[in-house]
Amino acid sequence: MKFFKLVQSVTTIIAFTGITLSTQAFSQETSSNKVAEKTDWSIFVEDNPKECWSVSKPKETINTRDGRIVSVKRGDILLFVNFRPESKVNGQITFTGGYPFADKSNVTLNVDGTNFALFTEGEWAWARSDEDDVKIIEAMKKGAKAILTAKSSRGTKTQDTFSLLGFTAAVEDTEKRCN
Repeated sequence: MKFFKLVQSVTTIIAFTGITLSTQAFSQETSSNKVAEKTDWSIFVEDNPKECWSVSKPKETINTRDGRIVSVKRGDILLFVNFRPESKVNGQITFTGGYPFADKSNVTLNVDGTNFALFTEGEWAWARSDEDDVKIIEAMKKGAKAILTAKSSRGTKTQDTFSLLGFTAAVEDTEKRCN
């Protein structure tokens, strides 16, 4: 029994260390590529291959299970708009909730009362089509906040609220840098 607990503790420590190191590596990698800030949005550029993105962190996060607010561990919670000229990606909405989403679930993106559905895979969510990306970006340019609601693989409901202050300037600057 003690051996089992020891193995479980070592496994937990290794997993936690791996997650921590990967999060730190992601943060260090993106921070060295930061080229500008527009209020609540930051702009990053990678040169090889050419890729540019605007990104923001939530201003508020609420996690609930069975209708009650709960404390949960989550990785980075980020909302992106990506541009990759090489692959003809021009304004792709991407969201990571910092946890694996429930299998075959959707993330609801609400921009000032208008809902959009994002499909999920693992810890990531995207718009269903290029046309949806365009509609979402236009709504976000006109909006004040974006609320992303999702469900984790463990059944936790999350609601992340992002400010859209600086969004239009950030996306336009990002797109220019990637042309």
